[in-house]
Amino acid sequence: MRTVKNATLTPVIAASSYVRVNTKKVVAPVVGGHGSSVVPIGVYRSDERRNVGGRTDRSAVDDMTVLAARSRRTRHPRPNLPRPMLLGLSAFGLLFLTGCSPELTAQILRLGFPPPASDRSPVILNLWIGTWIAAFAVGFLVWGLIGWASNRYKTRHAKMPRQSRYNLPMEIFYTIAPFIIIGVLFYYTVLAQNAVQKKTPNPDVTIDVVGQKWSWTFNYKAANNPAVGQDVWEAGTINKTPDLYLPVGKRIQFNLSSPDVIHSFWVPSFYEKLDVIPGRHNSLQMSPTTEGIFAGRCAELCGTYHSAMLFNVHIVSENDYNAYLKTLIAKGQIGEAKGPAWANSAAKTGSEEGTR
Repeated sequence: MRTVKNATLTPVIAASSYVRVNTKKVVAPVVGGHGSSVVPIGVYRSDERRNVGGRTDRSAVDDMTVLAARSRRTRHPRPNLPRPMLLGLSAFGLLFLTGCSPELTAQILRLGFPPPASDRSPVILNLWIGTWIAAFAVGFLVWGLIGWASNRYKTRHAKMPRQSRYNLPMEIFYTIAPFIIIGVLFYYTVLAQNAVQKKTPNPDVTIDVVGQKWSWTFNYKAANNPAVGQDVWEAGTINKTPDLYLPVGKRIQFNLSSPDVIHSFWVPSFYEKLDVIPGRHNSLQMSPTTEGIFAGRCAELCGTYHSAMLFNVHIVSENDYNAYLKTLIAKGQIGEAKGPAWANSAAKTGSEEGTR
């Protein structure tokens, strides 16, 4: 057998599992029975790698081609951001931070929670912030590991990285770590729950709260209060938002009941709410810590006029609290009320006293 002169062969070090096509024509010898001839074979090279099986090592020509292409790309680095743009972004961030009012800054530090108004609020707030800290810690750890692995093991050559079917230590870690995180969160949740649900046998003030369609009735058990001497009540309607008065610094117990459907007693500044369920009497205790007027509402979609189930919470001094109860006595609202009959019917006009 004879070979053709001037024939050039592409040197191959090892068989590759990937094929690239070259635009450069390769001349290969063809040996026939009646003589030999040179046949140009047009093979086309592209950046696409096609896996055709075989070994993961690639030819020396492929290595040189990829490295040459990368060196050409690194000669023209991406330009940095202009200095005016960086200064503008810095100035905008500075103005944003300095433009926040003290109230907004405090709300940001509470991660969106309203100002606390009870002795149970700090317990729930600490749990809320601690949960977010744990979430951010896990997120930054995962993002950091992803970034580190992407930079540490990024491709610097044309060879395929070693493929691993499993990594036993890593699998054990990411199986046990979530259980540890959940266990820690569960432990602190139980501690906060026990602190919030802790009750004393003899509260200073007892108020029976009735949630009915579609307003609230507050029964003040003040018969044993020397300054008042009688049980009194206050009721709201669809058109009238009722007021709930609480003495600051006193232990208060709310007894919740409903004659119709499920409601939910919620004062956002107390950081606590409790369902009002027909046929079941739930109760909660707390002590108001801050004087002021706070919003209260129903946190359960209870029907057509659910949006009307609002009330105002007035946290006042003990003297102002007793004075308010005396005004209810003067109005004749003595005894106990389970909710006025007109609270269950839709209002026709807005002429009632206290219309919102």
